[in-house]
Amino acid sequence: MPRIASAEAPYPPHIAAELARIMPKGVEPLVLFRTLARNPRVFERMFAGGLLDKGTLSLRQREIVIDRTCALNACEYEWGVHVTAFGAAAGLSEEQVHATVRGNADADCWSPAEQALIAAVDALHARATLDDAEFAALSAHYDDDQVLEIILLCGFYRTVSYLANALALPLEATAARFPQ
Repeated sequence: MPRIASAEAPYPPHIAAELARIMPKGVEPLVLFRTLARNPRVFERMFAGGLLDKGTLSLRQREIVIDRTCALNACEYEWGVHVTAFGAAAGLSEEQVHATVRGNADADCWSPAEQALIAAVDALHARATLDDAEFAALSAHYDDDQVLEIILLCGFYRTVSYLANALALPLEATAARFPQ
């Protein structure tokens, strides 16, 4: 049972417009979005800070960062939403999806650039920083703009994980579940 009930339709016009923009036509808004909609200021600020637009990272790179960050934060809710919504389009194999939860950064299923990416996510999660060697490894594969986006994605999805976990959001019925 969620700790804060989600908002129900009809939503204020600006919230309804944003939900219509981000959700596929005819699909009920996600529980997370409806819960944030209870507080229009928080809702607007969260979506103003979103990083799901066309950024400097490829869809695959972005989803590896998001999936790994959510997995490290034990956020099955958001991990499952992203794996279901973007995993196939990002070209993530079943082995790679599994590795975002249960694998090491140096798993053979990842390219050297992806290994550096996952190692950076792991370091940011564990210590909220990158040491010189980790930063150099990441910078060997990603330019400065991409490194900034990687760091921000980790922080943003840590925040999303806090929300989903602390509010005890029920898992979306159609979303993937953590591998056993």
